[in-house]
Amino acid sequence: MQKSLNKFKIGEKGIVLRLEGEGKLRRRMLDMGITPGVEIILHKTAPLGDPIEIKLRGYDLTIRRDEAEKIIMEVKK
Repeated sequence: MQKSLNKFKIGEKGIVLRLEGEGKLRRRMLDMGITPGVEIILHKTAPLGDPIEIKLRGYDLTIRRDEAEKIIMEVKK
């Protein structure tokens, strides 16, 4: 099943299929290590839901929900 990262629940994990969007935002996500094939786990969310903290490649990263919406994932069971 595919869905964007912003729709994940805490503890859910998946594999990045593709990044939507273009320009500086896409380049920034690629520079942070969010590339197709990498596993991401939703670790925490802020009290009001934005930003979210994800775990990938052995480190924690905080991103905004609108950025997470552009990351299309394959849910891993």
